[in-house]
Amino acid sequence: MVDRSSIKEAVQSAIEQAPPRKFRESVDITINLRNIDMAQPKNRIDETILLPNGFNDIKIAVLGKGDITTQAKEAGVDLIIGPDEIERLGGEPREARKMANEYRFFLAETAVMPLVGRYLGVRLGPRGRMPMPIPPGADIRPIVQRLRKSVKIRTKDKKTFHTKVGETDMAPEQIAENVDAVLHKVEGVLEGGTMNIRSVYVKTTMGPAVRLI
Repeated sequence: MVDRSSIKEAVQSAIEQAPPRKFRESVDITINLRNIDMAQPKNRIDETILLPNGFNDIKIAVLGKGDITTQAKEAGVDLIIGPDEIERLGGEPREARKMANEYRFFLAETAVMPLVGRYLGVRLGPRGRMPMPIPPGADIRPIVQRLRKSVKIRTKDKKTFHTKVGETDMAPEQIAENVDAVLHKVEGVLEGGTMNIRSVYVKTTMGPAVRLI
């Protein structure tokens, strides 16, 4: 696998080559696989990866009522959805679809999981957004903190996939650490390890791609 200094150089190059923007851009990597049959479910990647350095726009939603919503407010989650709202969203496909695309992680107390499956499963499931079940009495605050520094990779049957690894106002070294964490995780879950990785590119949202591998 490529060393950290080479990753940093690629990140710096991608940021420097990007046209100036008036807004903060994301920094993403694209990973292309090879010599692997993605039609086989065992070869697909579905991982939540904890990054060394988090970023600001990971949105988290909590579904439930009572104590879990109190904890959610204390943890500063972006959206809290009660049982009645879950049912209402089931009848509003456009609004439910927008929510499924906007929020990256969902947590739900176990008591409302049947409602989630019934009313929102068709929107959340295909996007890999089905909530993490939270049992009664569990403290969601450390979970929220961890998810704010995590990305989720879900390949389905595709050999090419993307994930965000940083933002342009982060130090290149921080982004490089995140890239390194993602690549090590991906390498670890692939049957052939690095032999299954054809290429890796890093780029800003609007900038050109820089080849890393």
